[in-house]
Amino acid sequence: MAFIDIGIRQGSDVHARRAPLYERGGKRVFDLAVSLALLPLILPVIIVLYCLVASTGQGGLYAHPRVGRAGKVFRCWKIRTMVPDAQAALPAILLARPDRALEWALYQKLTKDPRVIPGGHFLRRTGLDELPQIWNVLRGDMSLVGPRPVTRAELHSYGDARHAYQRVRPGVTGLWQVSGRGILLFAERASLDERYARQPSFMGDLKIIARTLPVLLRPTGY
Repeated sequence: MAFIDIGIRQGSDVHARRAPLYERGGKRVFDLAVSLALLPLILPVIIVLYCLVASTGQGGLYAHPRVGRAGKVFRCWKIRTMVPDAQAALPAILLARPDRALEWALYQKLTKDPRVIPGGHFLRRTGLDELPQIWNVLRGDMSLVGPRPVTRAELHSYGDARHAYQRVRPGVTGLWQVSGRGILLFAERASLDERYARQPSFMGDLKIIARTLPVLLRPTGY
């Protein structure tokens, strides 16, 4: 697993803080400044993608409950890449294919997910489906950089790491994304989320953002 060093000490306590001022308010100011600057560029892309997906009759946007800071549940927005009621269809898919059930248990994802709509795999591999999350950042539900937004069921699988996870806002990108993204085991993603949540820092966030675009250009997502 490739790993980007963002200056977090191994084994440091979750309450330890290298940049408390950044966490108390600087990170939020950074999120707003960058998001507002990017909005004129991102919004037209979101509109085009929405229209393309909506033209298939699937509905252009999708929102699903995710757990945020302090356990707050919010609606995480994405461009739709799966059929409606995809979650309800999952048990039958896993039951019919033991190999897929094993893959899901390890990764919480499927490489050839039959629920993905035409064009959906491209959007997921490139991360374009996550562009609407800029709205979540502006609202304060998410940060530009942070742990992966997870469902309540996934959070239970984090074990003791869930306490660290809930100390920060989830991110549009994060340490997990620039350290392997779709090829990581679920347990590895949880470990990276916990590692980031211990000590977010301005320089660490800049490093992760700088690494995000090159990672998205490599087809490692699902």
